[in-house]
Amino acid sequence: MDLKNAKALVTGGSSGIGYATAQLLRDRGAAVAICGRKSDAVEQAASELGAVGIVADVSREDDVTRMVARVIAELGDYNVLVNNAGFGHWAPLVDTEADDFRRVWETNVFGAMLVARESARHFVSRNTGNIVNIASTAGLKGSAGGTSYVSTKFALAGMTQCWRAELRKNNIRVIQVNPSEVQTNFFVTSGRIARATDPSKLQSDDIAQTICGMLEIPDRGFVTEATVWATNPKD
Repeated sequence: MDLKNAKALVTGGSSGIGYATAQLLRDRGAAVAICGRKSDAVEQAASELGAVGIVADVSREDDVTRMVARVIAELGDYNVLVNNAGFGHWAPLVDTEADDFRRVWETNVFGAMLVARESARHFVSRNTGNIVNIASTAGLKGSAGGTSYVSTKFALAGMTQCWRAELRKNNIRVIQVNPSEVQTNFFVTSGRIARATDPSKLQSDDIAQTICGMLEIPDRGFVTEATVWATNPKD
């Protein structure tokens, strides 16, 4: 697609991969809306990006319904969802609390489903659209301490395949992107220790370029999945 014709919603768009993707979409001529749960962060990011900022919790069905309706109204149409909102939690199985496990699933899986469902209803009515699910290399292989987060990314990968099978007949491209470690505030917000910036590791812009490049393929075709690794990380 020509990104000048994109009317995009980026969930979790006030920081990290979401912010970088919204910025690159805007740079390439797209109209963009972003969402997040923290009003101050959403308002600041939206102002910087020239985007529509929507305060919403993707795990709340009423928030999602209101958000998608507002995107359609404010952008004049809607044809690209970047399903990016999510966070992590790491603990050994024996130390994993039910509330922590449930909280990660509510955003990363249930929230992703709700936003995709409401978006797909509009895309089907228009007989066109794009859903980009931001998964992770953590959804390709399990690791110690990853019960909560890893399981959500395996689930997202499964849902992606289901949606792709259902929606291709409506000219809707369902794409999955699997970043490996990206240097954002993700580690800090998930309770892990912050690390110094390492130029050998991935940055948010790398994933934004992947997403936009996949969207820019002519609508008659699409890349179903892309996994992005650092070429030669130093640790």
